[in-house]
Parts: sequence; C-alpha cells; structure tokens
Amino acid sequence: MVAPDLPIGDRIRHYRNKTGRRQDVLAGLVGITPDYLGQIERGLKTPTIPVLHAIAQELGVPTSALLTQTPAPTAAPADSTEPAITQALMGYGPARSAEPTPLPTLRERIEQAWRSWQTSPTRFTDAATVLPTLIADTEHAVRAHRSDPSRHREALRCSADLYFLLRSYLRRTGRVDLSLMAADRAVRAAEDADDPLRIAAAQWNLGHVLLAADEPDGAEQVTMRAAEELQPRVAVGEEKCRAMAGALQLVTVVAASRRRDWWTARARLDEARAIALRVGEGNIGWTVYGPTNVELHRISIEMEAGEAGEALRMADTVDTSGLPSMEREFTFTLEVARCYDLRREDAAVLLHLLELERMAPEDLARQPMARDMMLGLVRRARTMHARQAEALAERMGAL
Repeated sequence: MVAPDLPIGDRIRHYRNKTGRRQDVLAGLVGITPDYLGQIERGLKTPTIPVLHAIAQELGVPTSALLTQTPAPTAAPADSTEPAITQALMGYGPARSAEPTPLPTLRERIEQAWRSWQTSPTRFTDAATVLPTLIADTEHAVRAHRSDPSRHREALRCSADLYFLLRSYLRRTGRVDLSLMAADRAVRAAEDADDPLRIAAAQWNLGHVLLAADEPDGAEQVTMRAAEELQPRVAVGEEKCRAMAGALQLVTVVAASRRRDWWTARARLDEARAIALRVGEGNIGWTVYGPTNVELHRISIEMEAGEAGEALRMADTVDTSGLPSMEREFTFTLEVARCYDLRREDAAVLLHLLELERMAPEDLARQPMARDMMLGLVRRARTMHARQAEALAERMGAL
C-alpha cells in the first residue's frame, strides 16, 4: 500500500520497481517510448487514461492504484497527536479531594519529560506515554494548592513549564490550534506565578506558535515586547534574563526571514550573537540559546535565501556535539541535506537523510521537507541512490 497523496509518476515507478521491470521493458510492453515513460515517472508528463490503464495491466495492479486519492500535502504535518493527550487537555483530572502529587516529584517528572523531549530518538512515543497523566496531575496540583500561596506559585511554575513542552509537542504533531491553546495556558500560568523569566519564556513559546501559524508579524510583536519588558532586569545584570532576551531576539530573526527580509534577519542575528557570546551556551527556559544555536540560525537564513554554498561553508565550522537538544542537531542536519539537495548532490543528500533516520526516525517521518527530498532522489538520482531513497521513503511511510 502506498501513501494516498503520492503522485502518479511516483506510484508507477514504485510498482514497476516492485515487479522488477526495467523502464524500457515496461515502455515497450505498453507501446510508448522509454523517454515518455521516464517523463511520466518524473512528473513532467501526465499519462492518458488508455496509457495509464495499459501500465496498470502490465504491472498487475488496478488502475485506481496508480491514481492519487487526496490532494498533495501542504507544509503542515498531518495530525499525529496522541488522542489521550488531547483528552487530558480537555479534562480536569483527579477529584479535588484526592491527594496531589508532591511538588518536588511533579517538578522532577516535568523536567524528565523535557529531557526526553530534547534528547530521545523516540520522543514522540515517550511523550505520548507520560504526558496524559502529567497534565492531569499538574492541573490537579494547581487547584489543590490554591489556599497556600507559596505552594500554589510553585504549582503554577510547574504548569507553565509543562505547557511549554506541550506547545512544542502539539505543533510538531500537526495541531497548531491546540499548540496555541497550550501557549496561552503557559502565559496565564507564568503571569499568575508572577515569574518574570517564565513570562518571557511563555512569550517565546507563543512566538513560535505564531510562526507555525504563518503569522510572522504577530510573532515579532509578541517577542519584541517581551524583550523590552526584560530590559530593566538585564540592565542590573540578571544573566538568565539576558539569555532569555537573546532567545526572544532569535524569534524576531526567524520572523524577518519568513518575510524574506534577509538584511533585517542578518542584522538581528548579529545582535543575538553578541548576547550569546556574553552569556555562553545554555538552555534557559528549554530554548537551547547560545552561540551554537545562533550560528545554526545563520545557516538557516542562508539556506532559505538560496545561498546553499554559503550555508554549507558555514556548516563546516559548526560543532553541534555539545548541544543539549537532539532536535536542534536534527534540524541542522536536515538543513544541510536540503542545501545539498539544492545543489543536486544526491549522494550527500542520501547520506544525510540516512543519518537523520539513525538519529530520530520519528522526527524524520514527520518532516515534509525530508519527504520531498526522498521523493526527489527517487525521481532523479542514479539507480543505486534511487533504490536506497525509495527504501527509506517506504520505511518512513512516504510511499
């Protein structure tokens, strides 16, 4: 069974390879030239119904098997959110009379969930296992400690940190709507806890949701305002607030690049780099902010601007081994693969895609950019590379 949105040409190639038929042999049996069949498989020509029917007969499949069943995918990933997490977000958890989870235990569970999210190759599966109960227990703790200001404030901090994680998980599983809801809950929890650093982190998370919703102007406004509110604390030397201000600056960098305003994006990136060099490597508010992350954003900008050669030159100078987040290293490797793809260096593209599969197969399967590169290799690469790309695409559910 192939993916329902796979183009006709890719379907024909897939079934032809399954039957072991060479392109020239199938073309001869159908009564068309090998060049015409090659153009069909590459998506350059659309076969007539009689030709499509003849191809299906020779491949031993119904004609319908060669037809796409749904529109081509958009840049947004399909909804793959664990239903139990959605249910937990809509529920109220244990009864108020139940004994709440001790706050130190709750804090450790949330931090462990964050560590797993940033480092585990099976982070989506791991999150689906722990988040439903964690949501219920955290919400219960917030309600149970309302009469104790100190405990209530700590429960609200836990809640904010949990919703930061949920914002990231929900966005990457295709639920931007629920991701926005999680970001809003994080903002409210941080404000109720009267925690300036977490309020800024909540705005950073909200900015990322707005970017995912294709609202770069909104993301820019939210994060610039948050950075301004941090300035009095930065001025008196609070280094954590300085690092968070740098992380907020990176959101404005991405917003500018989404508008294809490369000059502004690069200028803002220089400002973020100056802050990062002062505060050093870190992971304040789980933002992975530091000099390395700034340089990864620089590579992203050059890639999006079409400067693949310059991006690859920069990539050679970056060491990602010390990053606390596997996800950030994954994104870096994916973008390097994309740069090679833009240059049509197929062997390098395949090598990096296989490395991404080893690093985090669940992430790779959710990446539209990776899917496009796999199918591109299947269409144009030399036979050996095309076969490896097709096998990878099958493992990732792209075929």
